[in-house]
Amino acid sequence: MVARGRAKAGSEHAVRRATAPRTAITMVVIAVLGTALAACSGTGGGSAPPTSRVATAQPSADGSDPASVDGPRTLVTGLSVPWAIAFLPGGDALVTERDSARLLRVTPRGQVRQVDVIEGVSPSGEGGLLGVAVSPAHSTDHYVFLYFTADDDNRVVRYRYGDRGLSDPVAIVTGIPKGGIHNGGRLAFGPDGHLYASTGETGDKGQAQDRDSLAGKILRMTLDGRPAPGNPFGSLVWTYGHRNVQGLAWDGDGRMYATEFGQNTYDEINLIEKGRDYGWPDVEGVGGKPGFTDPLLTWSTDEASPSGLAYAEGSLWAAALRGRRLWRVPLGGSGRPGRPVALYSGEYGRLRAVATAPDGTLWVSTSNRDGRGDPRDGDDRILVIPPSRSTG
Repeated sequence: MVARGRAKAGSEHAVRRATAPRTAITMVVIAVLGTALAACSGTGGGSAPPTSRVATAQPSADGSDPASVDGPRTLVTGLSVPWAIAFLPGGDALVTERDSARLLRVTPRGQVRQVDVIEGVSPSGEGGLLGVAVSPAHSTDHYVFLYFTADDDNRVVRYRYGDRGLSDPVAIVTGIPKGGIHNGGRLAFGPDGHLYASTGETGDKGQAQDRDSLAGKILRMTLDGRPAPGNPFGSLVWTYGHRNVQGLAWDGDGRMYATEFGQNTYDEINLIEKGRDYGWPDVEGVGGKPGFTDPLLTWSTDEASPSGLAYAEGSLWAAALRGRRLWRVPLGGSGRPGRPVALYSGEYGRLRAVATAPDGTLWVSTSNRDGRGDPRDGDDRILVIPPSRSTG
């Protein structure tokens, strides 16, 4: 499907057309996972951040260990737009808050401590304190990485994290274009030990196809921000033609996947392969055009706005913002997707981050205080979900 022109900037996925499909899911089955096909997508957005004060995070009311309880359990309440979750070696998690610029440490029993308010963050629209990643060698190098919107750009900054909190900040990548919308922001370490970052095209569509721009890309880098060995273009760029990727995950065989927001019609999960062009802005959804890579599967945009992505128990787990649900996407042995299952539709509102904890549970954050949701008592929160194969 050739991408349609934006109807209106400044809202998630812009404005939906009356003809947008309302079917549950469009599956794209690919015969060979390496076949070149076409397309990618992103969010809209850009409404001002909520003006309500930052609430104090609290553990769950009964203080019990949610990993031992069947079904979703509230671990922490009173957060303000928790955007990303990354786990430290001992099982505690680092959690970013987009609009407050706070970095929090959350234990598996729901205790919360503020690590720092990150200097240099300039929150506005969809920008602010976004991704967080913990070095695979954190026990020895003590590195933590943050992706955030500054006054003039988006950037990746490396810190040391020890008993006295964060120290020794080094901006390892600067000059990533920023905007009121589509700032990307996900950080994750791959099985190869390199750091990956997703960037958005900030609403300037042409940047996604420009390999000299850092916008609308997935970047792959060393711990000091240099292009990782084997990058296809001799730069930080790993893949291009993206609108706004906000979820990155790898399956048990090392295959890489990403969620991507569509414009008017199709949201996507893509199989990410070195050097591929995922089509934006020439294609939205499945295009079948030579030179572009088609998505692994698509949704209509009212069902998804997929943000965080994790892999656990043989499935991908995608948090949906506008769709207000958690999608479970079973994967076959070759990485082909089975039929997605929608979980907890409407029960918790907008879902933003999803991460697999060391104990195998999923930690999922709500995003009801981001200016587009309907905050409930206790929002925003972190849920803990055991990802059994029979869930849903």
